[in-house]
Amino acid sequence: MKLEMWSEITCPWCGLGSHRLDGAVERFEHSDQVTVVHRSFPLSSGFPEGRTLSVREALMAKYGAIPEQAAALDIEEMAAAEGLAPYRVLDNRVGNTDLAHEFLAHASVLGKNREGWDMLFRDYFGNAEPIFALDDLLGFSDKLGLDREQTREVLTERHYRQHVQDDARGAQSLGAAGVPFILIDGRYTVSGAQGSDALLGYLRAAWNEAHPVTAVVPAGDAPTCGPDECDPGSFMTTAAREAIPPTQFPKEPSMSYLLPSSPSAATCRQDAPDEVIR
Repeated sequence: MKLEMWSEITCPWCGLGSHRLDGAVERFEHSDQVTVVHRSFPLSSGFPEGRTLSVREALMAKYGAIPEQAAALDIEEMAAAEGLAPYRVLDNRVGNTDLAHEFLAHASVLGKNREGWDMLFRDYFGNAEPIFALDDLLGFSDKLGLDREQTREVLTERHYRQHVQDDARGAQSLGAAGVPFILIDGRYTVSGAQGSDALLGYLRAAWNEAHPVTAVVPAGDAPTCGPDECDPGSFMTTAAREAIPPTQFPKEPSMSYLLPSSPSAATCRQDAPDEVIR
């Protein structure tokens, strides 16, 4: 089973959503057969490159005040309750993340997709480390064990710009309007920062859909009895039984999509560049 998750690195719901997805996969009975792939959905391209703002400044610039709907403190409390502490949202900085997404694309091509995304989520929200400038990303390249000069070259030349844009378009083609956004096995989508229990339910439903239980019809003269009665066919001869049309087992309705079921399944959107608006 392949799980693809689109995120914006500085989106607090994405960092929390990634943690929740990891928790669901750990509890999933077939976790050894699950591959998680992170993909880019930049929402911060409107910020000027080379300049960052505090989240408070971004909120003030947009609203003239820190609005009541800013859910930063709620997110921090939720994260702490789920084992992510510290989780810095309001006292952090935001900026243009295009180069950071290109760095993650580079890391992914070199086989470091999960490690790269986990590291940036952890260091940005856990330690409020900057992730915006080339020098910041070269430091992360060292942490991942990547070639520093190769990383410098591909980021300077913007080698992965198209890769990142294609990632975002892929999510949009599936109906994504915000992130986090998850695609399960190339078939089912889940929007918002769903809780681990809900995600686990989706994984199980998708797995059962892809791996239906095969019903076995009794063969030969092997009789069967149920709670209320015995199968009349159990007393028939083999020839008589074979004259009866095969049993048709009803199938469960196919899932075409999965909708958010949790009120806390919030997303970060393009129209909320401060990325703490719920």
